[in-house]
Amino acid sequence: MRAITTDGAGGVEVLTVSEVADAVAGPGEVLVRVAASGVNRADLMQRMGHYPPPPGASEYLGLEVSGTVEALGEGVDGWAVGDEVCALLSGGGYAELVAVPAGQLLPVPSGVSLVDAAALPEVTCTVWSNVFMTAHLMPGELLLVHGGSSGIGTMAIQLASQVGARVAVTAGSAEKLERCRELGAEVLVNYRDDDFVERVRAATHGRGADVVLDNMGAKYLARNVEVLAPNGRLVVIGLQGGRKAELDLGALLSKRAAVVATSLRARPVAEKAAIVAAVREHVWPLVDAGAVRPVVHERLPLEQAADAHRLLEDSTHVGKVLLTP
Repeated sequence: MRAITTDGAGGVEVLTVSEVADAVAGPGEVLVRVAASGVNRADLMQRMGHYPPPPGASEYLGLEVSGTVEALGEGVDGWAVGDEVCALLSGGGYAELVAVPAGQLLPVPSGVSLVDAAALPEVTCTVWSNVFMTAHLMPGELLLVHGGSSGIGTMAIQLASQVGARVAVTAGSAEKLERCRELGAEVLVNYRDDDFVERVRAATHGRGADVVLDNMGAKYLARNVEVLAPNGRLVVIGLQGGRKAELDLGALLSKRAAVVATSLRARPVAEKAAIVAAVREHVWPLVDAGAVRPVVHERLPLEQAADAHRLLEDSTHVGKVLLTP
């Protein structure tokens, strides 16, 4: 099969299309012939040598795919050869074939093309597990999403709106904020010009955000705690702004607030399967009904993986970038 391999760690120049041994489905796994693979910032970090795959995972990049079932490993039931699926991965998506634990498969939703379905697994599992299973966002609460125009951001806006929550977002341009508004965001903050703490407080009569979904980490930690409402929950899912910062525990105590940091990729297979099952139960009906949709910025052939990485690095995209073998 063809796959994107990396010649050491570094810039996009290390990405190469190579002929490698075909992936094979082991016990409990399903072999998927890939129609498209989602591109995520974690892929960029792995390419640069900062985010190695967990033990036992494929060394190739790619944390989500869509495609058709090619073969079933021993002990797998509930799926058949030829089924159209999308899947959450620990790695290996930038390839023509990938082996996936059966519990991490999802059917392609109604009204979504096989290619565009690759834009769903990582964002739906990330948003549902963090915003709803961990932070327990409730109707009437306000969710603040940093990076609202990202793949995760565009999905968080839609899902929060569907449960009756209000949504505030930060983004770096008027065009990106307008796209967020179209998806359901109410409070729009250009982080280049505006203070998100002031804007969120003004929109909530001084109360603040009940849940913050943060991809920045250290850079935003103090301000995120400041913007939290009483009993607020800050969920950190990225470290684009650094790893270490001072945390004012007194500020947390005074608000009875919580800070949680989570990741998805290295979770045990059983935990991932539980998240995927929850997504299928709660999110897939909304996608089937057309109330929630994947937002795809661009679809590029596998050979242009470097261009896809440049798009994410430049932060000019809205939603997801996909690679198609």
